[in-house]
Amino acid sequence: MPALAPFGKIEVRPTTGPNTAAQIARDAIAGGARRIVAFGGDGTINETANGVIGTSTPFVMLPGGTANCMCVETGIGKNIDRAVRRVVSGSEDVRIAVGKMTLQEGVSRYFLAMAGVGLDAIVASEVNLDLKKKMGKVAYWIAGFSMFARSLPQFQAVIDGAASQRSFVLISRVKNYGGDLEIARNVSLIDDCFETVSFTGKNSLRYLPYLAGVAARFAHLLPGTSFERAESVSCTPVDGRRVPVQIDGEVVGALPAQFEVVPDALTLRIPRGYLERKPWTTSH
Repeated sequence: MPALAPFGKIEVRPTTGPNTAAQIARDAIAGGARRIVAFGGDGTINETANGVIGTSTPFVMLPGGTANCMCVETGIGKNIDRAVRRVVSGSEDVRIAVGKMTLQEGVSRYFLAMAGVGLDAIVASEVNLDLKKKMGKVAYWIAGFSMFARSLPQFQAVIDGAASQRSFVLISRVKNYGGDLEIARNVSLIDDCFETVSFTGKNSLRYLPYLAGVAARFAHLLPGTSFERAESVSCTPVDGRRVPVQIDGEVVGALPAQFEVVPDALTLRIPRGYLERKPWTTSH
């Protein structure tokens, strides 16, 4: 990408399959790379960031996937040419917090945008991959609507010490969800906390008004929903059924799981427009 020339010498290292990007990033940093650029969808960006988090090396995102949630959220956008110009000349390197998920078996992984427990992870796990390649985000909507009238597994969510039974909890660092919707209302990548959005309901038909509320931006007014800022969340199944977990759009395991904020974890290239909007608050 010649347009990235202001960053210095560019070396392209393609991934060879799932779960390879993090090690590629680690090897590049060990070899003296001054900046890591990830071109791909939210899953690839997440994998690459997991190889950069905990270092001082700046991390740059470029859109190349289905939803591009992180690029949409920050204003980098989906058009690759405009995105390159924006990250080169219209952005700053900013130190941010990230989320960390730990499963019962001790497996842990960081996330930039969000973790989802319950319904959305079930939908993500049932997406037809061939259909996704052909139709993009439409495949997720098809999988989502196939859920209606089905019984949903229940779990206990403990959010900053307060427990409740839920069928879907979104643990978010961003407002954008899936590139098209906004679910969280009061959180930013600049904050050192999550915004949790949780929903009750054993029958997935309950989510029809929730979906309408999200689309019209009044979901926080509906009974059965809760919007809270938090620094830690733990989730445990209560009815013996498997409850999957997704982070940054990729299903990574199942409950029980712990989620926490890791401050000062990553240097991220962020457009100045996002920083100047100040879409966050500092108290929670």
